[in-house]
Amino acid sequence: MGSELRDSAKRVQDFLLARGFSFKVKELPGSTRTAQEAADRIGCSVSQIAKSLVFREKETDRPILVIASGSNRVDPMKIEKSTGLKLGRADGKYVKERVGYAIGGIPPAGHNEPLETILDPDLKKYDEIWAAAGTPFAVFPLKPGDLDSLTKGRWVDLSEELTSIADYPA
Repeated sequence: MGSELRDSAKRVQDFLLARGFSFKVKELPGSTRTAQEAADRIGCSVSQIAKSLVFREKETDRPILVIASGSNRVDPMKIEKSTGLKLGRADGKYVKERVGYAIGGIPPAGHNEPLETILDPDLKKYDEIWAAAGTPFAVFPLKPGDLDSLTKGRWVDLSEELTSIADYPA
């Protein structure tokens, strides 16, 4: 790993430092675009990956950030029942324009505009989690409790219920 970060990763590092966080952004030699790739590169469980997913709120067209454990599937209906937010799909162009980062490298904070953020309580099971840092090769470690002050997010049960043995990971 070199000492120079790519522009998007540097923007995340600068944002974190400017707000008093000491998290250290690291660029890895392989892709961290998916939760599984990130876990493989870092050497942690996929559940310790804090994946950042952007949805489009159907009524207001606002981007909504969901930070979920890497092993969980997000259930938009559970989020709607808890928050009233009606989440729809956000394509890559919308995400890049509104959030400022491409899918696969979306950090939990430091976006083009403040984002309403929903947090997965399953992340609290771990002492350390890892989040994307602006590129599909950049990550940083943090504690789950750090997400409160970093994102001002709400902890909401958001994971899809597994309904049959076929739904469980091997």
